[in-house]
Amino acid sequence: MIQTLKTLCALPGVSSHEDRVRDHIRRRVEPYADSVRTDALGNLIVFKRGAKAAGNKLMLCAHMDEVGLMVKSVTDEGCLRFGCVGGIDRRVLLGKRVVVGEKAVPGVIGLKAIHLTTAEERKKVPKLTELYIDIGAKDKEEALAQVELGDVCTFDSDVTEFGDGMLKAKAIDDRVGCAVMMKLLEEDLPIDCTFAFTAMEEVGTRGAFGAAFSVTPEIALVLEGTTAADTPALEPDRQVCWPGRGPVLAWMDGGSIYDRELFELLRALAVENGVPWQIKHYLSGGTDAKAVQRTKAGVRVAGISAAVRYLHAPSSVCSISDAEQMLTLARLFLRAMAER
Repeated sequence: MIQTLKTLCALPGVSSHEDRVRDHIRRRVEPYADSVRTDALGNLIVFKRGAKAAGNKLMLCAHMDEVGLMVKSVTDEGCLRFGCVGGIDRRVLLGKRVVVGEKAVPGVIGLKAIHLTTAEERKKVPKLTELYIDIGAKDKEEALAQVELGDVCTFDSDVTEFGDGMLKAKAIDDRVGCAVMMKLLEEDLPIDCTFAFTAMEEVGTRGAFGAAFSVTPEIALVLEGTTAADTPALEPDRQVCWPGRGPVLAWMDGGSIYDRELFELLRALAVENGVPWQIKHYLSGGTDAKAVQRTKAGVRVAGISAAVRYLHAPSSVCSISDAEQMLTLARLFLRAMAER
């Protein structure tokens, strides 16, 4: 499980540019699948037969894309002006390494030197228009020989195990969900299941809507990474969830109220099988569930997430045991669906 996750996190896959992630997943899962297709939005839809036909059509869902940057213009000095693809906190950008475009041109995010700023400027988070990417070009012409307008930029971050069973990497959101689904596809399943590796979640759950519309599931389990916010700066009652305390079971977020019966089923499975679990203590954001839930006549949705620190940043952190427990709980969920 952990090696699968580490390999996925190292791949670039900014929203709408998930090609390398999708190709890797396809190569890995195709030998185990009964059918594999890529739809018009770039979703990878994989179907695998189980020991039992599904009475209620079942879909598992995780998104392949990650947040990143996009080149908008080039200055006369050869620096790249950019915008964000997905929600990124500007405070995490300064000084970070990136790779730009298909040529993987290395760059670093820069800002006006501190000795040239005013006291007021130093009190504020820099605007995106004040930041730039330095690729070492001497002028605009040299820069445009290496990159093009519209090129996407991926954070250049090492994948590292550290501390007490922790993993540091970019794109843990949501390569952790993809890794869980890949491992399940390698196993004999107790029930027929469709696995949707979705595109463009970070820019509005766009891929999930198309995937759910074509698959038409009755029940969907969304596997995700979710904001931990357990840092020392926050009082305990304002923290959200905690890496190392088990998978996060979703009951509500900014986009969905999850199916009550399915939530209770996941909680019972966790308790009965000794899987640690938790819920979020602060509700915000959303997942592919909000698009899946509203498709056609409606879909019953459930969610399992890993608590991730520093979400949407160049270096996110999760607990390796949480990822492994996500796989365990998803496996138990499929067995429970087969027993219905």
